[in-house]
Amino acid sequence: MEAYVNLKKMGRNVLLAICDCDLLGRTLREGKIVFHIKDEFYNGGKVTVEEAVGMIENSTIVNLVGKNCVEKAISKGYVHPEAVLEISGVPHAQIVKL
Repeated sequence: MEAYVNLKKMGRNVLLAICDCDLLGRTLREGKIVFHIKDEFYNGGKVTVEEAVGMIENSTIVNLVGKNCVEKAISKGYVHPEAVLEISGVPHAQIVKL
């Protein structure tokens, strides 16, 4: 299974964006929430979901969207299941390390 990842250094922070491949370019809507899964934000290249989640260790801000990457992050202990927001049935999680 693969995911799109994009890693950006922003000052002292390292921003990691991860999304399941089938979601890139989609817009999720639920109530007042409109969530764009933009190519320019998430697409820095394709890697396996395992590799993508492994990159969380060296990142300070992480944005994950999609069943595969969010479930893998939960199984590795990076995300608590109760911290996951579902938008149109698609899991989304964020991590901020202070």
